[in-house]
Amino acid sequence: MSTSDHDGTAIEARVAADPRYAALVRDRQRFSWILTIVTVVTYSSFISLIAFDKPLMATPIGSGTTSLAVVLGFAMLVGTVAICAIYVRRANGEFDARLAAILADEAA
Repeated sequence: MSTSDHDGTAIEARVAADPRYAALVRDRQRFSWILTIVTVVTYSSFISLIAFDKPLMATPIGSGTTSLAVVLGFAMLVGTVAICAIYVRRANGEFDARLAAILADEAA
């Protein structure tokens, strides 16, 4: 084992013991679960509407060439991309900044 491996292991141990790191992990997990729940509820609701209320989903929109199901399906697609963008923005912003501050303090 080289000295740099030992130093890396020591830094990892200090970071893991840092209460700010534990808070970061907790916050990131909570945020991920919230977005996951939103996604699951949205998709489950859409599938339930298709399964249990076909007449509602077949309701024409506008001039009658597009159904409500198509509009809701497109909205789900856009919503999924938005959820992904929200997570990436927060991960690249807040979460990465917090981790960088912890690593900078522990490496010093």
